[in-house]
Amino acid sequence: MQEAFLHAYKALDRFLPDQAFGAWLHRIVANAALDITRRRKVRDADELPETVASPFRDPAEGNELRQRLQDALAKLPERQRSVIVLHDVEGFKHSEIGQLLGIPEGTARSDLHYARSQLRGILGPVRRDL
Repeated sequence: MQEAFLHAYKALDRFLPDQAFGAWLHRIVANAALDITRRRKVRDADELPETVASPFRDPAEGNELRQRLQDALAKLPERQRSVIVLHDVEGFKHSEIGQLLGIPEGTARSDLHYARSQLRGILGPVRRDL
């Protein structure tokens, strides 16, 4: 709560008098709670012990899967390939991808959806082989 009220205090100059104050404050509190949850998830992931057992994987299998993924990505239209790499590999948000590629945020979302759908279709046989 303290963090949320601190955010609200800092954002007070951006409050528009024609808005409902309660709704504005509620959105700030909700966003602060989401931020804390995200940070906690990252912190929990960082605290994994060094000796976590991982299932044995044949190194050749990893290279084969990597090659299949690269081949599947190459079959996507260039913009969809860019969007999926920027989002799923690089971790950019939809709005950031839109700015980088000069497309609307909604188009970035749509391209990501269709790129994932096409990859599922292309890689479907790979998933059954595992």
